Amino acid sequence: MRRPPPLLILLLAPRFHTLQRSDEAFTAIASATSSRSTYPWNSRLRELAKGGLHLQVLRLFRVMLLTPNPRPDAFSLPSALRSAAALSLPSVVSSFHCLAIKNGSYPGDPFVLSSLLSAYSCLSLLPLADVLLRQISSLGSLTPGPTLVVCYNSVISGHVFPSEEAVSLFIQMRRSELPFNSITLLALIPVSPLSSVPLLHAAATVSGFGSVSAVANCLITAYSKTGDVDLACRIFDEMPHPRELISWNSLISAYAQNGVAHRVLDLFQKMELSGEAEPDPVTLVCVLSSCANLGAKGFGLKIERIIEKHESFSSNIFLKNALINFHARCGDLSRAGEMFDGMPEKSLISWTAMISGYGMHGCGEIALNVFERMLAEGFRPDGVLMVSVLSACSHSGLYKSGMQYFLSMKDVYGVQPRAEHYACMVDLMGRAGRLKDALELINSMPMEPDGAVWGALLAACKVHKNVELGEMAFEHVAELEPTNVGYYVLLSNIYLAAGRLDGVARIRGLLKRRGLKKDPGCSYMEDKGRVHLFLADDHSHLQNEEIYQMIARLEWLIREEDDLDVEKINWDEYGEPERLIGIHSEKLAIAFGLLNTEPGREIMVMKNLRVCEDCHLFIKLVSKLVDRRFVVRDASRFHHFEGDPVPVRITGEVCSYGFHLPVKSSSTILH
Repeated sequence: MRRPPPLLILLLAPRFHTLQRSDEAFTAIASATSSRSTYPWNSRLRELAKGGLHLQVLRLFRVMLLTPNPRPDAFSLPSALRSAAALSLPSVVSSFHCLAIKNGSYPGDPFVLSSLLSAYSCLSLLPLADVLLRQISSLGSLTPGPTLVVCYNSVISGHVFPSEEAVSLFIQMRRSELPFNSITLLALIPVSPLSSVPLLHAAATVSGFGSVSAVANCLITAYSKTGDVDLACRIFDEMPHPRELISWNSLISAYAQNGVAHRVLDLFQKMELSGEAEPDPVTLVCVLSSCANLGAKGFGLKIERIIEKHESFSSNIFLKNALINFHARCGDLSRAGEMFDGMPEKSLISWTAMISGYGMHGCGEIALNVFERMLAEGFRPDGVLMVSVLSACSHSGLYKSGMQYFLSMKDVYGVQPRAEHYACMVDLMGRAGRLKDALELINSMPMEPDGAVWGALLAACKVHKNVELGEMAFEHVAELEPTNVGYYVLLSNIYLAAGRLDGVARIRGLLKRRGLKKDPGCSYMEDKGRVHLFLADDHSHLQNEEIYQMIARLEWLIREEDDLDVEKINWDEYGEPERLIGIHSEKLAIAFGLLNTEPGREIMVMKNLRVCEDCHLFIKLVSKLVDRRFVVRDASRFHHFEGDPVPVRITGEVCSYGFHLPVKSSSTILH
């Protein structure tokens, strides 16, 4: 039989891997060539490594070591090193390093040098990689400049967590007058401390690599972590057109992660109009999350229609979970439940979203039923899901159930309680009036209590007007989170309820000395696909005059119907009476909704802070007057109002849902 040409064998060798032929076929090819040729062996090694068949790489390399010919050379070692690192075999990498020294490929061969550094870096053996890098750098003219750049890139990419060492390596490169490239920046930016991001941005701009899409995307993500979304937006705007989907997703994710949900929706619309890219599941998950945060139900339903049109999207479990979360947080538990029940396969995130949704709406019993159903189907809870379970118990006043689940976490469910679980329990005990038990639980914690734990106790002290314990809780929380204005406000309200105006003045002075300002209360409402924002005493809306006239008429009607003196108002959660700071934002949103929606339609409002007692009472009475269902989601939970004739004070307990009354038509009241 005529022997095939060696070049043909080299070209055909990758096909044997593609067709998943056995090693016997490869051996037949290799035996047909000169016994000293390493071409087919090295080609086979590269193809196996490229296909992720790392164990087969090492087996074949072992055959080469055990046979007299051919012996491994400088082209064999890179594949073997890559596979040993991928299989997390540091001792094997060290053995190959010794082999490279023995056969002379180290330190003379640049491919072996960079492969060794990549292997050590991949295994997080950074001290060894640094030593090796210094040895290579000391070779001077023996090591070509491009090879040194590759070596530096390999070590930098080995840093997984933010590290000053990675930046130091970059500075060392610059001092050695080594040119860096886009690969250097792509490896460096994600692992650099946030304080170094402007430095790397400047280096990218000066070198011209800032216009490379991958580098720009990396910088957008980095600035997102620093919270500077405006600079991230500027980088995006300066990118050459057309921009790829990953660039749009980078900025959309940056907005979503930094809580500027309205920008997410604006950018998504801009992407649609530009025609530069089509959304993928990553895009749509971020947009749905922002719709949930804003209560933008109409916009979210538009996204749901996009998902339904694409078969690959409609079966995506991440999108399903995002839709469940969206519907639950926009007040449509029925639709969320339908989607959940219709999922052929559920993940732990699916169960968490459903349990959390019921918990937020005060449906604690249903949430616990879903949890028990999850356990029956063989799922094991994690720490995040247990937070949802305990929160559901807290919001619904299910003290005994909450205690039972908390005490069973470690032994029954295999979840070690963390600080966030203790915070839920302190909140649960506080709502039940068990402040002493809550303090004992805090003192028994196996870890140091964080601000959320002490903050939960402080909130309970406000509900139950316990000044002494509230002061103690504030001392701890102010030390842990000195810039969190909400905790100062809680103590101020405790003093106010106790008639301690000197304490109120002291807290105000403390805020002023520390340069802290209260977050402005704002409310959102969606109408006809557009999200409207209202601030306290806001006069900027186009319907400003009609909105304030509506509020005045509603207050007059409430006074007539219920003999309620609307001047006897409560203080808001920041200790400010409405007559001093103006009409609260949720009242403005409710009035706007009544003006712009048809009679009988549910009105949903989102607020960034907790609803004050005055507004809670106002909305409940308006609901009775106009025969409307109002759903208000604040920083704490959902509040449902539906014709309850008995005003309910917010005391930290579950809101009363009341019952529906056949009252006057809203059309006769409002016109």
